[in-house]
Amino acid sequence: MGWFGSSGSEAGSPLWLYTTAAIVGIAGFAGYNQGAADYFFSETYCYQSVRTHSAAEPYVDCFTVSPSGIFSKVFQSEPNSSLAKTAQPGYVIPGLWDGHGHLLQYGEFLNSVDLFGSTSFDQVRSRVKDYLAENPSLGTKQEWIRGVGWDQMALGHMPTAADLLKDDALKDLYIMLDRVDVHCIWVSQAVLDLLPESLPDVPGGEIVRDPGMGVFCDNAMDVVMDIWPKPDSKKKQKFVNSAMSKLNQFGLVGMHDAGVTPGNLKLFRDLAGTDDWTVRVYAMIECDERNTFCSEAVDKFVHPDGLLSIRSVKLFADGALGSWGSAMLEPYSDRPDTTGSLLINATELTKVASSWAKEGYQVNIHAIGDLANRNAVDAMTAALELVCPDHSLSECQAQRRFRIEHAQIIHPDDQRRMHSIGIIPSIQPTHATSDMAYAEKRLGKERTDQEAYRMRSLLDIRPVLGSDFPVEPSDPFQGIYAAVTRRNPHTGRGTDDAPEGWQTQESLNLDQAIRGFSEGPAFAGFMEGKAGVIKKGAFADWVVLDKPLEEAEIEDFRSLRIKETWIGGRRVYKRD
Repeated sequence: MGWFGSSGSEAGSPLWLYTTAAIVGIAGFAGYNQGAADYFFSETYCYQSVRTHSAAEPYVDCFTVSPSGIFSKVFQSEPNSSLAKTAQPGYVIPGLWDGHGHLLQYGEFLNSVDLFGSTSFDQVRSRVKDYLAENPSLGTKQEWIRGVGWDQMALGHMPTAADLLKDDALKDLYIMLDRVDVHCIWVSQAVLDLLPESLPDVPGGEIVRDPGMGVFCDNAMDVVMDIWPKPDSKKKQKFVNSAMSKLNQFGLVGMHDAGVTPGNLKLFRDLAGTDDWTVRVYAMIECDERNTFCSEAVDKFVHPDGLLSIRSVKLFADGALGSWGSAMLEPYSDRPDTTGSLLINATELTKVASSWAKEGYQVNIHAIGDLANRNAVDAMTAALELVCPDHSLSECQAQRRFRIEHAQIIHPDDQRRMHSIGIIPSIQPTHATSDMAYAEKRLGKERTDQEAYRMRSLLDIRPVLGSDFPVEPSDPFQGIYAAVTRRNPHTGRGTDDAPEGWQTQESLNLDQAIRGFSEGPAFAGFMEGKAGVIKKGAFADWVVLDKPLEEAEIEDFRSLRIKETWIGGRRVYKRD
């Protein structure tokens, strides 16, 4: 409503009624303090309904925001008061968070070739050419064509450089395209020509040689990434702005950035607090050399307004399921010749996790396969024992809040260990609905039923929900839909065998899913009471909807559009 100086049930005088002299006089008054400033310069907003996530007052209709961007009062207006009569149309929920995404990569995706959903090599080549037509300066040795979203399962076979050469328009161009899970890259012949003719195998990765050269997975990606011309700071700032603007459109006010290098963290610190920085970022450090200890290159940092937090680290235990890279205790059912790839052995993972824990950092480990998850639990257990020798593991974990990122396939024994210690699972619901078409083929029925894509059974250890954008769409409502229905938000269906929902015994109810995208990331990011809730003292972040989520049909979540997004009391998105 924009009224200043609210006294609670009635709005006070608008700011323009106070003359400059009066304001100066107030500031010069002997009894003036910050509380007085908050009183005179606060704004009160009222809506049809406000969902707070506060146990004391789960629903109200008004709140007051201080000049510092904090909720200073949350309340129910008096019946028939001016506030009640002039409430804004719309229904408010706390600002949503994505518990696992990649900000710069998402911005780069928004400025590259979109290959998601491509089902043939002709489609891939056509999309690359269309993008090239709009960006004719790309494809040079200095600036490669980038893209993401291909899947060999849809294309029919693992792609090769020769598959790009089949179109003369792409000949001699420098092209690098990420697989849908960003754990493999597919490059053109021009890029291959920059590499040595004979490439040795890479531990923890795969150089795909059959049916031909062109794809590099997991640790082998570094062979190409080392020669890729990196974007400069100006281009990275463009990526950040593009990504944040898009996230705001989906009602996201915050995200956990799952892997930010020291150089990019410096860029983030420079940008945080500027007008274009419209998403709160909880950043996980990823050393320039993955899975190493680089504390000398970074500093813990929490922005005074909660816009950027640096207090955690991201380690990587294995690759991804789709490219047979997730590390398994037993061979893959559809490829009995392999058990996947460990990106770091168990001893080294424990060592580096303990090093970071001793420095006071939260340890977050990417683990998809059951072997990788076992190694992650082992490493976290050892680190907790090291830093809290006089406390139980669960007591230490309650303070440290170590997390397993993805936590997709977990042996029952290790599920029990996670419950006992309280290790937090960071889950992306749309991974289950994207992988369900081939998960059982990879794992077999018994492993799938006992180990894969748990959600409901992990509720007691406060799971964090997210998307892993740009791997999956960043729209949290699609994630909520997937969590509740266990159906693909793109098609509205489960698998052919279970069209109404895959592994529905692990589905969440609507309230649990919403809280997984709000309270879950808040707790796992040490911001409980500050984020994901509308209460006095919390960040003034909220989302305005056309109708209450509880009254929406679940199918509506597949394409739900919000009205407005606010962060720190500032509107950062309004639907046209």
